[in-house]
Amino acid sequence: MPRPTQPKLSRDAIARAALALVDRDGSEGASIRRVADRLKVHPTSLYNHVPNLAALIEDVRAIVSSRIDSSFLRDREWEEGLLLWARSYRDAFRLHPRAIPLLMGNRASAPLLMSQYEDFAVAAERVGWTSDDILPLLTAFESFILGSVLDGSGPTVIFDPTGQEQDVPRFAAAYAALDAHDPADPVATRAFELGLSLLIAGARPRPRTD
Repeated sequence: MPRPTQPKLSRDAIARAALALVDRDGSEGASIRRVADRLKVHPTSLYNHVPNLAALIEDVRAIVSSRIDSSFLRDREWEEGLLLWARSYRDAFRLHPRAIPLLMGNRASAPLLMSQYEDFAVAAERVGWTSDDILPLLTAFESFILGSVLDGSGPTVIFDPTGQEQDVPRFAAAYAALDAHDPADPVATRAFELGLSLLIAGARPRPRTD
């Protein structure tokens, strides 16, 4: 019998199996045993490709983050670059919302992600932010983007003032206005675009007054 042209296991195949499990089961899917079961191999076989669980999680992070386009931060003006980068970031994680708790709970070191962060840092410093400002600024954007993804992964509308219209007439009117919007996404994307515009409007450092 001829030998297979490709090995049964590879680091990429292991990571993609882990991501599929996380998409299905959440953080609990990211275990060496579960990934091995999915690939129908013994757990020790995975260690020939991935040194430990932390490395596997970083490989999952790299797959999800590969859809984020940080070239906008390099090639466009600051505000436009932020807008397009943030949209691509949201789109990447909208495909895998259940990965967010897993990735947020583990230290990030994936080289691909670090290179994207470098693009962010360079672009931010170009408009006057200091090294001390970079991580708070990045975290402000990431917290908003990932929060938007989680918001969009739940019920399309979490509010319901039905029956309380006389007590909260203005909020009830706002709720009724949703009828004019896409029932599959009446709030989340509009909220993301509004919030993003507000963030970007304040995304340049303020002039010193001293």
